[in-house]
Amino acid sequence: MNLDILVLLVLLLLAVALFLLEWLSVDVVTLFLLVTLVLFGILSPEEAFSGFASEIVIILASIFVLSGALVQTGVMDWLGKAIHQFSGGSEIGVLICVMFLSALVSAFLSNTTATAILLPAVMGIARTSQVSPGRILIPLAFASMLGGTCTLIGTSTNLAASGLIQKMGMAPFSLFEFLPVGLTMVAVGAVYLVFVSYRILPQTGVGGLNKEYQIDDYLSEILVSEGSSLAGQTLAESPLSEMGFVVRAILRDDRKIYPQFVSRLREGDVLLVQASRDSLLQLEDIPDLEIRSREEWDESDFASEQVMTIEAIIMPQSILTGRTLEELSFRRRFGVSVLAIYRRGHAFATRLSGIALQVGDVLLLEGPPDQYQSLQGSRNLWALGEVERLPFSKRKGTYVLVALVLAVCFGGSQLMPLSIAFLLASLVVICMKCNTEEEVYRIIERRLIILIGGMTSFGLAMEKTQAADYLAQLIVDWTLPMGLYFVMGSFVVLTMLLTQPMSNAAAALVVLPVALSTATQLELNPRTFAVLITLSASLSFIAPLEPACLLVYGPGKYRFLDFVKSGLPLTIMAFIILMLLVPVLWPLK
Repeated sequence: MNLDILVLLVLLLLAVALFLLEWLSVDVVTLFLLVTLVLFGILSPEEAFSGFASEIVIILASIFVLSGALVQTGVMDWLGKAIHQFSGGSEIGVLICVMFLSALVSAFLSNTTATAILLPAVMGIARTSQVSPGRILIPLAFASMLGGTCTLIGTSTNLAASGLIQKMGMAPFSLFEFLPVGLTMVAVGAVYLVFVSYRILPQTGVGGLNKEYQIDDYLSEILVSEGSSLAGQTLAESPLSEMGFVVRAILRDDRKIYPQFVSRLREGDVLLVQASRDSLLQLEDIPDLEIRSREEWDESDFASEQVMTIEAIIMPQSILTGRTLEELSFRRRFGVSVLAIYRRGHAFATRLSGIALQVGDVLLLEGPPDQYQSLQGSRNLWALGEVERLPFSKRKGTYVLVALVLAVCFGGSQLMPLSIAFLLASLVVICMKCNTEEEVYRIIERRLIILIGGMTSFGLAMEKTQAADYLAQLIVDWTLPMGLYFVMGSFVVLTMLLTQPMSNAAAALVVLPVALSTATQLELNPRTFAVLITLSASLSFIAPLEPACLLVYGPGKYRFLDFVKSGLPLTIMAFIILMLLVPVLWPLK
């Protein structure tokens, strides 16, 4: 093992650790890798940035534009309403329709995008049909991951792998090359999710939002007595906010008032507040206040025509991640209050201002209905409640659907290059005003493009330094005595495991050079190994670390083990199907 190989392997281990610890964003880690490779003389600047000069980047950006247009024209909300009509409102009917639509959409958009744009509609269906979100949101995410294996554009992993093998001298994957395996996975997965997984998923969302977010334990009444120093002050001027209080309502003369920053308190007001016991103890420093407690609270205690309580989720690529509510001046920015935060099985209902937001966090919001309009189609904070959605534009929606279908037809039949077909489709929807030019640049997930472009170059570095050959020889020496299928199975398991600390695309791009080198050493068809690695990177359901799963983690009120119990059997099924079908459809010799 020479110095270049040693440096590359150390960088690989460091990247995996940083992806897992999330101290830096994935795009920053990727760019640091490229800079280091250039400084050590392993890659030239042209080679380091060659991954960005790929048609795969154009296809991926075009898919983001088309998916954004589907949201902006109201097509996805229209599809959500169609699910409710076709399902008849039954839990099993809703489950089947949601999985079918999720798999279909994710075959032509990324699975994360498909999950994100369907999530609000599915949550609305769950409430309208009195169906537990916990029973349908994991199937929504899993079905999107299964559907993404049907086509080249179904997931960014497929596109990234296709770009890498093309740079390594192989023919890129065709649009429908994975379809036989993908359809098999969808069929087997749907049967499992309906007849097995459905029965072990938890019933959630049935106890009211206050109970789900454990808010009842932190509710109290405060009477502003005669002579209190709070009388005459506005809520902005009062010390309540600094002390960690959220004033939910003001009872005054048999009226219920939704509090604003400029609401001025009066003697005799009763404040319905949400606060920790420590905050309540601080009220002893303010004379002429009377604290009252109740044994039971009801949603109607806070109901008002002036206010609506909904849930909203922090989206991937959101600019809100890593920042606290206080840093964001959240209420001034959005015009609504954050009552609680739900994160990976835990609810936080007090001292929220200092909590740094993360992707997948679900915020319980309260505020005037008109303030939620800014969340429509937002890439930062997506409303999950029954807010007024973007109206369905039949004319523009038709333009987007026709453009997408024509791109698939022309690109799939190779009448024109796939990148040109999708770029042309995205240009058409922009020209037809289905997306504004400003929205286009906001929609494109730049971090993902940097990750794929950078890790593609890293894969080339593994081939150039012969690090891939070195690792391949080690794997062959360890596994070949146990049989060829054990060699292939080892690569599938390794890829599935690496998708947990790394992104799916990054895992595939790291393993692919080693797998292709192994195939060459064994004088086997490298395309068989390329397909195995590419698909296995998208079929790991072991833990909720896949972006599509993170999106449903909070809204479904799941625990970590819910994903393990439901996903591990499906992962084993995916492993068996890959090992049986891929060597047959892509012969080893």
